[in-house]
Amino acid sequence: MIGLALVAALVLAGVHLVAARLRFLDGTPRSRWLSGAGGVSVAYVFVHLMPELAEGQSAASARSGGLFGMFEQEVYLLALAGLLVFYGAERLAKKSGGLHRGEGEAAGDEDAPSRAASASGNGTAGGAGFWVHLGSFALYNAIIGYLLVHREEPGALGLAVFAVAMALHFVVTDYGLRTDYQRSWERVGRWVLVASVLAGWALGAAFEVSELAIAGITAFLGGGVILNVLKEELPEERKSRFSALLLGAVAYAGLLLLL
Repeated sequence: MIGLALVAALVLAGVHLVAARLRFLDGTPRSRWLSGAGGVSVAYVFVHLMPELAEGQSAASARSGGLFGMFEQEVYLLALAGLLVFYGAERLAKKSGGLHRGEGEAAGDEDAPSRAASASGNGTAGGAGFWVHLGSFALYNAIIGYLLVHREEPGALGLAVFAVAMALHFVVTDYGLRTDYQRSWERVGRWVLVASVLAGWALGAAFEVSELAIAGITAFLGGGVILNVLKEELPEERKSRFSALLLGAVAYAGLLLLL
């Protein structure tokens, strides 16, 4: 299974290298493919991850002593923590870097990503906002890489379902990062995220934590996935495709229910 997880990690790493070349995703209104991929990610969290979290919560509630004996909703609190941590990192990055994404996008300009990066002062790899964003997503990717090896639901099918959802999710998050930091993202950012996914897999291959810890890590990731999808889809200037997001969510949810 570690070998299959490595293959999945390499595929996810490859997404970071390919996503920057998907120029058909640029422009306003938002690409249907991006909204559809976001729908898949959200469906995975609510239809697949949440039931796993419920099982993890049951195990946590049955355990006495320590953190998991103090509350009845620890796993869900960790999901909330994941959402808040990544939201806080997003706000800090924008405050530090002065990002103004959406100025060109609102006008429907396909060259907006390039100009937004230059205008924000983060077109080079020296901007504080860039490093805050990159650090938070490196942690995010490392968690995903670790969960390729150790998940609530083991097995090849569970790995495939997780990897597909995260690959599409990476397309969505990479588009946002490229829009904010085009030159920095292409020269530095994507390579750091490639390395962080593989580092997460290496940690998973070398170290195994308890079932309760896996539940907590999974919950934390779930909160982050929800935040990162919604922050890309909700702002009005994105002119997101609700129909595409709905189709992606319904289709993947249906697939998960059939498996």
